[in-house]
Amino acid sequence: MPNTALGFLGLGVMGGPMARNLVKAGYPVVGFDTDERRLGNFAAGGGKPAMSIAEVGRGGEVVFLSLPTGDIVREVVVGANGLLTVMKSGTVIVDLSTTEPKVAQDCAAAAAAKGIIFLDGPVSGGEQGAIDAALSLMVGGDATAFTRVKPILGCLGKSVVHMGGSGMGQATKLINNMIVAANFASVCEAWGLAVKMGLDPATLHEAIKGGWAGSRVMEETVPRLLTRNFVPGGSVDIMTKDVGYALNMARTANVPVPVTALAHELFRMVKAQGKGGQAQPILISLWEQWLGITVGKGKS
Repeated sequence: MPNTALGFLGLGVMGGPMARNLVKAGYPVVGFDTDERRLGNFAAGGGKPAMSIAEVGRGGEVVFLSLPTGDIVREVVVGANGLLTVMKSGTVIVDLSTTEPKVAQDCAAAAAAKGIIFLDGPVSGGEQGAIDAALSLMVGGDATAFTRVKPILGCLGKSVVHMGGSGMGQATKLINNMIVAANFASVCEAWGLAVKMGLDPATLHEAIKGGWAGSRVMEETVPRLLTRNFVPGGSVDIMTKDVGYALNMARTANVPVPVTALAHELFRMVKAQGKGGQAQPILISLWEQWLGITVGKGKS
């Protein structure tokens, strides 16, 4: 049985399944979340619930983060009562959240000053990937530390790749989400036009899914359109945040990204309609409003 003491902060849609998979792999995992229901689910799965961030940090040799925003990551790591105030020299923080590269770089520098290693290790694969331990992890930071924690990361995903120095994991994830966001928008746009032209949406899927248009995003999107299932896993809120980070990264690098900018505006539009908590394929509602159509059956 693995004997490395693990901590886990953030037990939500992604963090909860990831923490449970570490427990299933035999690791002792102490976890904390501000949501008592999530904390209870973690305990029911064999994890040890903690009462605070500090309690997790004091006992963890490797502490994982799965948090909503870069600002929260900063506060949890370098804040007045953050992990760096309680963790021991030689321990490791692995941030599985999606933030901006500079957040990772700043946290890594602050951690290094105390002899603590900070790795940025965002994940891709959605809620089902987290449940199935089938995620893709893209990791930035110290290569020796990466080698040390890679067997643990292997309990979370099928692909674990070191991308370079601090922030490079986050840069990779943001590029990933640029592609994903544009793909969600493209599929919804295409299905809106298809229905307006009189094509059957299910038959269209059958006709083109095996060709070049086929993608994992299409396979996630079209069944949701057909059944009007917009219950998240991933949400419009999260995608809007992530693509906003990607735009900031591109502007800092002075790289034009017009497709990403347009996709971001579409997500912002549907978010402004109060649908930010729904799954990304709710983008279809924009075309349904513009074209006076409905794709699929049921109520969104």
